[in-house]
Amino acid sequence: MAKNLATSVYANFFKRVIDLLVALIIFSVLSPVFIVVTILLAFANGGKPFFFQSRPGRYERIFKVIKFKTMNDRKDKNGELLPDADRLTPVGSFIRRTSLDELPQMLNVIKGDMSLIGPRPLLIEYLPRYSETQRHRHEVRPGITGWAQVNGRNTISWQQKFEYDVWYVNHISFPLDFRIFFLTIRNIVKSEGISSDTSATMEKFMGNP
Repeated sequence: MAKNLATSVYANFFKRVIDLLVALIIFSVLSPVFIVVTILLAFANGGKPFFFQSRPGRYERIFKVIKFKTMNDRKDKNGELLPDADRLTPVGSFIRRTSLDELPQMLNVIKGDMSLIGPRPLLIEYLPRYSETQRHRHEVRPGITGWAQVNGRNTISWQQKFEYDVWYVNHISFPLDFRIFFLTIRNIVKSEGISSDTSATMEKFMGNP
């Protein structure tokens, strides 16, 4: 009972306080990097350094996620966007490899749309494709990094990702968040899990088998 109470207090109060303080510190310290990357991507992407997209957050409430734009908008002769691998610029590739593309999401954390740690915010179109169990991933704020990200990121299947996400929701705690935070730093240094085996990013989730 005491453990459940402590977990609830952390998840519903202290986690948000920690998110806000850490995000403010990180964004302040890395603001020069933020400015430099913004300028580089503005040149690489025709004046479009940022990527905005509506994503479902906690309880599936929709918010606008902000990331650095690592791919240009090149299209084929039919007006369709080229594959991700063809649109990923050299600058964008470096920024993805170092996870700097996630830096603007500190603003989402500061606003309260996201947490530092939690299931990644995915596309709105995926919502009707989840199983009832998978939908539990939306019971917490989405995160910049999470249990699935430190256990394979884009190299594991969607089903494995969702299993990790739901496991995290059921076991959320400060020690677990602390572990994920430092495993994330390790993965950034080692550049692990950036791409899937068949894509420069990750294939779309089309539903459960």
